[in-house]
Amino acid sequence: MNVTSHQTSSGVGVRLQDLGKVYGGATAVQDANLIIEPGEFVSFLGPSGSGKTTTLMMIAGFVPPTRGEIFIDGRPVARLPAQKRGLGMVFQNYALFPHMTVAENISFPLKMRRIGKDQAEQRVRDALAMVKLEGLENRYPRQLSGGQQQRVALARAIVFEPQVLLMDEPLGALDKKLREHMQLEIKHIQARLGITVIYVTHDQEEALTMSDRIVVMRDGRIEQVGTPATLYDDPETAFVADFLGESNLLNARITSQRDGVAHMALPNGLVLAGSAGRRPVANGVSVLACLRPERIRVAPANCANADAAWRGKVEEVIYVGDATKLRVGIHGQTLTAKLQNTANSPRYAVGDEIVTSWEPSSLKILAG
Repeated sequence: MNVTSHQTSSGVGVRLQDLGKVYGGATAVQDANLIIEPGEFVSFLGPSGSGKTTTLMMIAGFVPPTRGEIFIDGRPVARLPAQKRGLGMVFQNYALFPHMTVAENISFPLKMRRIGKDQAEQRVRDALAMVKLEGLENRYPRQLSGGQQQRVALARAIVFEPQVLLMDEPLGALDKKLREHMQLEIKHIQARLGITVIYVTHDQEEALTMSDRIVVMRDGRIEQVGTPATLYDDPETAFVADFLGESNLLNARITSQRDGVAHMALPNGLVLAGSAGRRPVANGVSVLACLRPERIRVAPANCANADAAWRGKVEEVIYVGDATKLRVGIHGQTLTAKLQNTANSPRYAVGDEIVTSWEPSSLKILAG
């Protein structure tokens, strides 16, 4: 589920221009260029060491960039200290003050900004209501669960009404069910407030669920930027296809193209049809193609239209609850198919003869 409804935005735009960071001789971020629209929820996604957290820390003002500029609401801020950027921040470890109550933690940013007592108390009440922690204002962090501590950290970050909220893997310490619940809670709060959110995660499902757009990073560079649907359905590179979701990656050679459909030959001689893609590729060129497991249709080998499909044998069956994955051997080529488990779903076993097929538009040619 991807929640993207917005009220009138009170957030501001953020722009990165040729942003880079070098530690010693190692480049952590290189030539990051990105425009984030007001009120947009953008996630930085990538493996450890991809540069996503360093980029967030440069935006926050905790890490000075080696080169480039950061614009917030059109204003250059790369040389401004963190406290003068007006940004809210939620850290991975929440960073709550253990000697302060919930209310005192939440009101701390207001105290630093010299907000009057009556107004501060009202804002704290509003923030507590928004994160559903009414009645817990006098507790200390040690008396709260991990999910409650996360909500306190979120309330503290939004209580002074920042126009941009930065979040560094804030759900990493929570269990799966609570994490999934909090993903939607954060997205709903963001949509209600209309603020701009920049979110760092290494969890692909989290990024798909929460984001208006995702920035996929690799080795300090931005690999691809797009909506969750665009990145999942039309990845540009093998890295994006492999990192975001599950993919069958096939080495093939283009044999012919017509009307947007490319025919490709695999090393084992099998020929398949796929989308010619947005980038023209000459006949005879070797390419890498991506096919998502859930886009593969599976049927028993004796089905009527078996001649129009690849014949294969089930090599492995993996039950994952709502779906079953099949590892299928086809003339030395192994494909993974993913089938939803329904009341009427056929059940396959290792050794079963089957046929596989898919729409040509589901097979995508990648840039590399």
